Amino acid sequence: LSRQRRGERRPETFAFLGFTHYCGRTRDGRFIVKHRTEGKRLTRKLTALRQDAWRLMHAPLAKQHEWFAAVLRGHYGYYGRPHNCPALNGFYREVRRTWLRYLRRRSQKSRRMGWLEFETLTARFRLPTSRITRTSAQARI
Repeated sequence: LSRQRRGERRPETFAFLGFTHYCGRTRDGRFIVKHRTEGKRLTRKLTALRQDAWRLMHAPLAKQHEWFAAVLRGHYGYYGRPHNCPALNGFYREVRRTWLRYLRRRSQKSRRMGWLEFETLTARFRLPTSRITRTSAQARI
């Protein structure tokens, strides 16, 4: 019997290995276990990212870009699973905001840097955008 016929609610979510696992449905209505980045892990990673960005604040732009790009690639490598796009996009946006924040703190002149100037800078120093690095079959393993 299905849980719905027995009058039961959805199964509980649980956190394991940095993911919150929850129940969902595929497009054709079949049951699937979905994964999203665990909130505590994401918060902890962003806090550590800000502390490390503070240490790199006065480093050359090329070195900063290399470091931020490596952080993003590593994050996508582990958390890049199907159904986790919103969390990956959120992490990408926060990394960009953090980089802009610490670029603005470098000097009084750079405090005026707005998003348009930052966009021209990131056109030269591209950060990897969020992407799914594991297929559904690989995610089950």
